[in-house]
Amino acid sequence: MGKRLLPPQDNGGGDHIEPVDLKEALEKRYLAYALSTIMHRALPDVRDGLKPVHRRIMHAMRLLRLNPDQGFAKCARIVGEVMGKFHPHGDQSIYDALVRLAQEFSMRYPLVDGQGNFGNIDGDNAAAMRYTEARMTEVATELLAGITEDAVDFRPTYNEEDEEPSVLPGAFPNLLANGSSGIAVGMATSIPPHNAAELCDAALHLIEHPDAPVAKLMDFVQGPDFPTGGIIVDSRASILEAYESGRGGFRVRSKWSQEDQGRGTWSIVVTEIPYGVQKARLIEKIAELLMARKLPLLEDIRDESAEDIRVVLVPKSRTVDPGILMESLFKLTELESRFPLNMNVLSRGKVPNVLSLKGVLKEWLEHRRDVLIRRSRHRLGEIERRLEILAGYLIAYLNIDEVIRIIREEDEPKQVMMARWSLTDNQAEAILNMRLRALRKLEEIEIRKEFDGLTEEKKQIEALLASDAKQWSTIKWEVTTIRDKFGPETGLGKRRTQFADAPEHDLTDIAHAMIEREPVTVVVSEKGWLRAMKGHLTDHSQLAFKEGDSLKLAFHAQTTDKILVFTTGGKFYTIGADRLPGGRGHGEPIRIIVDMENDQDIVTAFVHDPKRKLLLVSYDANGFVVSEEEVVANTRKGKQVMNVKAPDEAKRCLPVAGDHLAIIGENRKMLIFPLAEIPEMARGKGVRLQKYKDGGVLDLKTFTLETGLTWQDSADRTFTKSREELAEWIGARAAAGRMVPKGFPRTGKFG
Repeated sequence: MGKRLLPPQDNGGGDHIEPVDLKEALEKRYLAYALSTIMHRALPDVRDGLKPVHRRIMHAMRLLRLNPDQGFAKCARIVGEVMGKFHPHGDQSIYDALVRLAQEFSMRYPLVDGQGNFGNIDGDNAAAMRYTEARMTEVATELLAGITEDAVDFRPTYNEEDEEPSVLPGAFPNLLANGSSGIAVGMATSIPPHNAAELCDAALHLIEHPDAPVAKLMDFVQGPDFPTGGIIVDSRASILEAYESGRGGFRVRSKWSQEDQGRGTWSIVVTEIPYGVQKARLIEKIAELLMARKLPLLEDIRDESAEDIRVVLVPKSRTVDPGILMESLFKLTELESRFPLNMNVLSRGKVPNVLSLKGVLKEWLEHRRDVLIRRSRHRLGEIERRLEILAGYLIAYLNIDEVIRIIREEDEPKQVMMARWSLTDNQAEAILNMRLRALRKLEEIEIRKEFDGLTEEKKQIEALLASDAKQWSTIKWEVTTIRDKFGPETGLGKRRTQFADAPEHDLTDIAHAMIEREPVTVVVSEKGWLRAMKGHLTDHSQLAFKEGDSLKLAFHAQTTDKILVFTTGGKFYTIGADRLPGGRGHGEPIRIIVDMENDQDIVTAFVHDPKRKLLLVSYDANGFVVSEEEVVANTRKGKQVMNVKAPDEAKRCLPVAGDHLAIIGENRKMLIFPLAEIPEMARGKGVRLQKYKDGGVLDLKTFTLETGLTWQDSADRTFTKSREELAEWIGARAAAGRMVPKGFPRTGKFG
């Protein structure tokens, strides 16, 4: 390769390098980028509810004369017009925005009437812009009404060759009616669609009562009205709070019904799904959960949709509770979704601000007033110009012969006429441009009639501009017209989203509905390893353990059960039987499943029964009774129930049955006393059950005194002592007791 030639160095110091503070430069550039994103891309204007790209599409379609009563134009033509004149960005982004404006499942009140494939609720894309056609809807024409009458400001386009509106007149309450969403820099917006007739009713009330609270406006605006329907299950209080603050959210559920299939069988039919949810993806997700056996109450799902949504859910059996089945689906799938509310908009077109429902409606009404005043002034100017011309015509008719003579004979007829009758330049020009056929007598009568009519209209407009009351009265008439046009009796204006309270179901039942019920045998080893073997095993001798480990306990359960584990530290841990590792291998240490301290060991484990009561006893023979409902832990950290301090530790946990307790210490002394003497507590240390000089508790048993106390010896023989035979061991709680009866096992345990 040849040697690279470098440009000669200019030693005059003219290298044009300017030192720049990096921090300052980054701040300026980032701020410029952030402002551009906020103002010109992500946040809608509160006045017309549109972002710049949507506004430019509407403006371009107006210029192309794509009115609702005109023919369609290719979308490629519209996109080209928008991109070439107003929006110097990618054609795909413009087309995507245009497509969304035409989708009935995306827009509550579509602004574009599309012809061709504009996508569907399954998430399929629209056809290419060369195949689709579009024109404006009635809603779009309402947004544009009066734009040629100086209703809004225009600004130069990006190349300053043309002009575009900075905002649309917006006779339709578009921001809330169609909603909006966008992510800017450091802020976002999310506004759900609403019912236009309800918004108009609220606006009319606000005109009459400017100080009306949001709670009163909610008498008219009940909540969002999504194009896809659904049911909102939030309380009125939470909806009110969201509308007052401008931030919150709405829980939207699918609409479903139970359909009888005959012979006692039934299925569930979903006819409406939450807004923004793709139907195909929703069905795919439910099918995946079915395959993963996460929906044990559901047998099958079918999509029978045509024009309307119809998703059929087949239950596992006719005995399944449809409410519980749907609750499990609402918890696991997008059949229930949450739509966020964040009314962050460009207030007055300039300042990003989170507004309340009242704030948004007030700014829209103020904008409508500005538009009314500007249109009235524009019309007044037109009337004054026309009256000026008509006054000139009347002078010409009164002096028609002289006018004709001046035009025929004078070299400068315009100047002569202006001097002769004190005409303005416009009047003289209009007379000179008048046609000969307009000289007939009838035309003079028509001009006088028009002059009188315009004079009357001028008085009315001047009165309107001078009176706030008349301005608001006119706005009321305009809003009422929109309300009637899109009222609840029309197909487009009828409310689609309903309101309901979420049905109350037992959380345990719902949790069980999401787990397939199967029998398992829970195995706990001496070193704290847990596993769940399939089926109810009776022979535990075949169970394998790690070297140096052995079986501590094993019991039968169902996968829907909760397993309670009690540790020497006095804590209870709750583990779902479905979460236990399978039977292959040796299971997992409990410390991986829950956050159990290293210095603690498992005392016992058992299936949770909320109706039972438990007796907890420590090594030092302190104990109390606790309801099993009170010991369930909701976190991995467990629940501290029995307070023990080293060297004492929790020793026993057994269900309470009967009316008396028999307790034996390591000193082989036994004491029997009524269970009624042991207090019931939710948490604590407990009371002393038996007194010792040395050692602690060895074993204990609850029993009914009338039936006697039983125990088993090493040969599995059962012995029973009657009430009379136990008399010498019956005493008061916290006594020392007496040596165990003759024949009691040497182990000192009841067996």
